[in-house]
Amino acid sequence: MGQITPAGMTEAEAFAAVALGAVACDGVLGRDEAHALRRHLEHRTPYKNASESEMAALFDGLLAVLREQGLEQLVDQALPQLNLEQQETALALATQLVHADRSVDSAETAFLETLTRKVDLPDSRARGIVEAIMALNRDSLLS
Repeated sequence: MGQITPAGMTEAEAFAAVALGAVACDGVLGRDEAHALRRHLEHRTPYKNASESEMAALFDGLLAVLREQGLEQLVDQALPQLNLEQQETALALATQLVHADRSVDSAETAFLETLTRKVDLPDSRARGIVEAIMALNRDSLLS
């Protein structure tokens, strides 16, 4: 995991880019979301073997792309680097991360809708993933 180059992202950078997009899409990177992002990546290959400085460099590079080019470009650069299974997992993780702060606003909903359209999965499969993760996060016993 090195510096993000104009030639393209690595798979590790791309997967993390989609996750970062999910927590940053509302314009606020809250503490709960940042912790959730870290928690969800730290047990996955290759992030589990990365040092603190490598992870910091990864996110510094992704945040630079986000600031300079915007959220849509960040995701558009990331998705082609991921195979279908990786895109499926990235979509599920993005949905989980959007729910990390227990509040989903219109910007987050729009991000998930856009991501659902952009992944190379059948539309019904992509929507099913988002709906399943939303159901898992629903506080259905709230009176």
